[in-house]
Amino acid sequence: MRIENSFIPVHGVGEATERRLWNDGVTHWDAFDGSSVGATTERRIQEFIETARDRLDAGDAAFFDEAFPSSSRWRLYENFRDATCFFDIETTGLDARHSDVTTVSFHRAGETTTLVRGEDLTRAAVAEQLTDASLLVTFNGKRFDVPFLEQSFDLDIDRPHVDLMYPCRQLDLTGGLKAIERTVGIDRDRPDLSGRDAVRLWHQYERGDQQALSTLVSYNRADTANLVSLMDIVADRLHDEVFAAHESG
Repeated sequence: MRIENSFIPVHGVGEATERRLWNDGVTHWDAFDGSSVGATTERRIQEFIETARDRLDAGDAAFFDEAFPSSSRWRLYENFRDATCFFDIETTGLDARHSDVTTVSFHRAGETTTLVRGEDLTRAAVAEQLTDASLLVTFNGKRFDVPFLEQSFDLDIDRPHVDLMYPCRQLDLTGGLKAIERTVGIDRDRPDLSGRDAVRLWHQYERGDQQALSTLVSYNRADTANLVSLMDIVADRLHDEVFAAHESG
């Protein structure tokens, strides 16, 4: 589903009105002629479409992040797929005031980059990975990864953000990332490893075990790369649930 299929960002247009438009065959901005709504709503939709076309041409994901209801921001993904940055962090604990970030992996355009504490994990390196990303995708990142990075590296990560934990819940996919991966059929090489193991592996590395670091990096990279598969699955399922029945209208 693309942004151009959406009318819900318009003030006064809720899910029921958007669905009525779709049922009437108005499944794209190009198809809107005002016949399915009143004069005030028609004016608002026309004004929104005019502005939104310019913002879309400019690649302004922030405009749509603000315009869409939080439960519908997954709709940004198809338009901004190529400029989406998936990321995941590993830490020594849950409290950024007393714990450290050990590894951070970023996945974009088919490539995964991992930064390691004590090697190349710096404020500048994290900022560089995020600088030109139009959209961020994480799992539980709004509550954990983003605030942890912001406090640990004095960053302001103010980007449009799809935290997959929430659209997963819309699909009744609950639990942690690994449990959801199993439910939707996403495989990983070491399904036995967990966040607790990530802490243990880091401490083993600090005691001189290089293999432990290799395992930790592999685990972190899998967490990150698998977010791509999960985002694709979630976006497809929500598309089918929300919009697919109306596409041929």
